[in-house]
Amino acid sequence: MNITKKISAIALLIVSCLTATAQTPYSMYGYGILNDNATSSQRAMGGVGYAMQSGRQINVMNPASYAAIDSLTFLFDMGLTASAMWSKENGVSGKDFGGGLDYITMQFPITRYLGASIGLLPYSSVGYSFGSKMDNGADSRSGSGGLNQLYVGIGGRPFKGFTVGANIGYLFGTTINDIYAVPEAANTALFERVVQVRDYHLQFGVQYSLDINRDNKLTAGVTYSPSKSLLGHAWRVNYYNIGSSDVHADTVAYTSLRDKYTLPDTWGFGLNYQWRERLMVEADVTYQNWKDVKYAELDRENGMMEFNNRLRFGLGAQYTPYHRGNYAQRISYRIGGYYSNDYIKIGTNDVKEYGVSLGFGLPAPGSKTVVNIGLEWKHRQGTPNALIKEDYLNITLGINVNELWFFQSKIR
Repeated sequence: MNITKKISAIALLIVSCLTATAQTPYSMYGYGILNDNATSSQRAMGGVGYAMQSGRQINVMNPASYAAIDSLTFLFDMGLTASAMWSKENGVSGKDFGGGLDYITMQFPITRYLGASIGLLPYSSVGYSFGSKMDNGADSRSGSGGLNQLYVGIGGRPFKGFTVGANIGYLFGTTINDIYAVPEAANTALFERVVQVRDYHLQFGVQYSLDINRDNKLTAGVTYSPSKSLLGHAWRVNYYNIGSSDVHADTVAYTSLRDKYTLPDTWGFGLNYQWRERLMVEADVTYQNWKDVKYAELDRENGMMEFNNRLRFGLGAQYTPYHRGNYAQRISYRIGGYYSNDYIKIGTNDVKEYGVSLGFGLPAPGSKTVVNIGLEWKHRQGTPNALIKEDYLNITLGINVNELWFFQSKIR
């Protein structure tokens, strides 16, 4: 077994524990609903983090932040999400629930000026199931899967105030989109479209911090992920006579992803203000040029799915009264919000999403470990036509373990 297959086997074993959030029909387009690599604490602040530096929390959104870790600190962060979704379209309402393990990350120092991180994150998710009646029967649609990335990153500080870093990820996963045709006088037919990705993914980041005075600090952060053509395969299979002993499968399309399925350039910009170690406020902007992306439609010769450029704005704040005070003073209080013009395009309709969040960082007694709890409400809907309206309530839970790294006590 070569190294790529070993990595895939380990990652697939871990990702089998991951479960998607509540299902949404919007995930049937493209690669599904995108994830922005925000941890539980960052999601409670509106999903910001491009300019965030902390020796107490892992920030995968910008690998330059890894250099901020103390030389004796080891961090482990694991996040879980529980999600409820209420939908409405043409007067018909529905609801769905989901949740599970969201991400696993670790961070540790290499030298005094160099830090590293490794982990498993979702890149996108697909999950939906709905049906409708047609003449002499019915049809139903369902989808599952998504893309994940197993990454390793490094960040260094070449001189005071300036840090630079990079994440190298192994992108893998499969998206499955099914259409069932159920005629009244014949057996069921299934039309299945599968996209399987096995490729690398890169992200670069820089941060620059300026100490305005003893109490005030300003940090700017920029990240960039280059566009790329994906490796892997896509195929479409039609199954006939499902439910009978004479099931017939016909592979009607099979192609390599190269030059037919791509990912866009991604830019992230952030500005962070910090007062002492108590107050932190950050504003972020994310831009992805999805209009230049290729995504082949296997049911149409030379057909490509069309997308919109994605633009996301985030704003968040965190306040910790006093790190050495009583328990209530050591709690971190967080709040945030965001607005996004999604990459998904449905005919002439765009998809808009916005949300607000709040949360708490609860220190564990007797240790530096922090339990991050967050509550997030978000709204998603296609415009200008009245497409399906979705409202979400997400509860996030993150366990941020902070331990000493290779520290040895000495007898004096």
